[in-house]
Amino acid sequence: MSLLIERSGALASLQDGGRFGVRHLGVTQGGAADWVSQASANWLLGNPLQAATVEITLGNLVLLAEAEGYLALCGADLAATLEDQPITPGRSFNIRKGQRLRFGTPQLGVRAYLAAPGGFTAPQLLGSCATVRREGLGGLHGNGQPLVTGDLLAWNGSPASRRELKSEQTPALFTDAPLHVVLGAQIGDFSGQSLFEAFNCSWTVDQRADRMGIRLLGPMLRCSRQTMISEGVPLGAIQVPPDGQPIVLLNDRQTIGGYPRLGALTPLAVARLAQCLPGTEVQLKPAALQAAQREQRLLLAQWH
Repeated sequence: MSLLIERSGALASLQDGGRFGVRHLGVTQGGAADWVSQASANWLLGNPLQAATVEITLGNLVLLAEAEGYLALCGADLAATLEDQPITPGRSFNIRKGQRLRFGTPQLGVRAYLAAPGGFTAPQLLGSCATVRREGLGGLHGNGQPLVTGDLLAWNGSPASRRELKSEQTPALFTDAPLHVVLGAQIGDFSGQSLFEAFNCSWTVDQRADRMGIRLLGPMLRCSRQTMISEGVPLGAIQVPPDGQPIVLLNDRQTIGGYPRLGALTPLAVARLAQCLPGTEVQLKPAALQAAQREQRLLLAQWH
């Protein structure tokens, strides 16, 4: 079974759970920026949570079904329609041969995730098909390129099960709640005033935002540490360069960094930030490591 891409805006890519165990080689993680929505889309069809999906950023995608099958859609509302009938995110649906699935412009959020039974098929490179353009790894053809017009997305089989997401199973991705931060090793090097402003002022998502990182605009943060040896950076790390404007590192980040860090966003906070359009205001809030781990365990438990 397959879908033909009739139109692509160069911001759609194949993403699975990511590439792990290879950062010592300088290879980054990749994978779905909003891992929560990706896992939810896979769960609806009974797939492994990290199965390959299409990450659709900002819409502008048209798909033609070449056979009948089932799909699932979660994440952002990109004004998706199936033969001009709206498709609401958070559900699975049947698509018949000759029907067109269209994605328009963002109504709520940035990234939508389209899942197929068993996951879309693509070459596995270093244990993953996650598309990382900067490294030339992954994707439909294994070369790190996004999906383009004329590509054929294939999958095998029928859904292992067709489920429905209950309201309590849908994490609040689109909310004004603060983004939780687990504090980092360099937190004591920031001035008291900077720490107060970091966690009590609003930050604006900058236009400079992609799968590598998102810059936040707000008060200038000052750090006494002038130099430091580069060290490994985790998903969600909040680096503060000399201009004092933090950068939150996402899935396609570099593997090491030499800027001091406030800490790192929790995994759920990373998923929420990945759905924020430029101009969105966000707030940061410190979180205890144990509380963040408990939140993550509860989130994962709802899918099992």
